Amino acid sequence: MKVTYFDDTDTLLVCFNNNPIVETKDLNNNTIIELDQNGNLVSMTIEHAKEQTEVSSFSFNKIDKIEV
Repeated sequence: MKVTYFDDTDTLLVCFNNNPIVETKDLNNNTIIELDQNGNLVSMTIEHAKEQTEVSSFSFNKIDKIEV
């Protein structure tokens, strides 16, 4: 997974995998998703990201499997 923020266009691009894109859908005026041949999410683009998200405070946490 790769997250890229383009400051000059205030665009956030989240790539979940490298599968070939076969379909693009507009979720709303600011959000586009791209799907592979099985309908799985490949990427998501968010325009006006500062208004739509908290991109300035982006963080990532990985939690290891908890044994019970």
